[in-house]
Amino acid sequence: MRAIEFKVGVPGFLVARSLGRVFEAALFGRLSGLRLVSRAEPPSPWPGWAKLDVLGSGICGSDLGNLTYSASPAMEPFGSFPAVPGHEILARVAEVGPGVTRVRPGDRVTVDPVISCAVRGFTRESACPSCAEGRPGTCAVAGEDGEGLEGGEALSRGMTIGYHRDLPGGWGESMLAHETQLFPLRPGISNRAGVLIEPLAIGVHAVLNAPPPPDQNVLVVGSGPIALGTIWALRATGFAGPIVAQTKRDHEERLARLFGADEVVRPGVEARQALVATGALAYQPIVGEEVFAGGGFAQIYDCVGSEGSLSQSLRFAAPRARVVMLGCAGELRKLDLTFLWAREIELRGFVVYGREQWRGEERHTFDVTQELLLESDAPVEEMVTHVFPLDEYRTALSAAANRSRSEAVKVVLTPTDEGLPAGEEVGPRRLPDSHAS
Repeated sequence: MRAIEFKVGVPGFLVARSLGRVFEAALFGRLSGLRLVSRAEPPSPWPGWAKLDVLGSGICGSDLGNLTYSASPAMEPFGSFPAVPGHEILARVAEVGPGVTRVRPGDRVTVDPVISCAVRGFTRESACPSCAEGRPGTCAVAGEDGEGLEGGEALSRGMTIGYHRDLPGGWGESMLAHETQLFPLRPGISNRAGVLIEPLAIGVHAVLNAPPPPDQNVLVVGSGPIALGTIWALRATGFAGPIVAQTKRDHEERLARLFGADEVVRPGVEARQALVATGALAYQPIVGEEVFAGGGFAQIYDCVGSEGSLSQSLRFAAPRARVVMLGCAGELRKLDLTFLWAREIELRGFVVYGREQWRGEERHTFDVTQELLLESDAPVEEMVTHVFPLDEYRTALSAAANRSRSEAVKVVLTPTDEGLPAGEEVGPRRLPDSHAS
């Protein structure tokens, strides 16, 4: 099968961190560790597993961080390479192994890429505390090999499909997944919305586990699918208070308003004005940035995870507010944490999704997300702005990495034209030629 394969190594790191600042080829092209290759077709599925034909797989900010070696190395022990990336996956079931009851051949499915103790082959009795609780995103044994697969080979270490040597992700034609990872796509949800279930579920998970105080003001920082999905999740779960969204570009502003933001501001002066409008008073220290007291936002969702965004979130938070970290924050070398204690701010981080308490029942976040999509009837598929075939992966990655130029929100790779026709773009303009080589 055709697949995009990523090899991690010291030479790739050195090339990306030096030449990558000048030449995109060092990040996504011939100088990188990324290649379109021919790999062996996944075998017939083992008991409890299914073989999938990929329909589409999104490009995530975390993918770009790993491919460019700009992400923190702290999570490296919880992956294994070479790997086929792609953890935002929409697929069709091609074949099921013995004992599979959740799905049937022909079903459209979205894939929870997290590798739980069940996927590793451990029994329910021997599962780690996180997996037993239904929160495999924090699995205690992600850095260890799993039990033997069919044929006796141990499953390599890894936290998610897409960063795993033995379990290819969605940037290929076919893949294997454990039946516990599969969620049939409900009738009425389009393929374009279906490929967004994974990133949308991240916002749903955070909103369900850290809901804002009723009718209090909320700030959502970020321009990408996680931020836009968080705005949608707030409204879809019933939050009626004011939402201020901070985005960078006009088409992102349009989507933020479409999904429920009351006000949209740009970073800088407009964001400051929104803060002052909450009753905050500005003060200027002898040195350093302007600071504020009084007013502020009762809850802030930081969907960027940079030094600048987290610094802003702490400065814009009201006393005893909550800052929810959804962006993949890594090494932040000059972050001033003064207001964390000076304003008694609660800082919480969330990763992926899992078992939720929802309307009196225990439900997986993917199920809740699909239910909310059907109830809200929001046009979330408009976030899918660009779709490319696998052999144009360099252009696709360039579009995702250069959003100011491409006006991309969500870029999707597809090995097939079924339901996600490659080359079709719903963004405000067509993608210009890529400089990747």
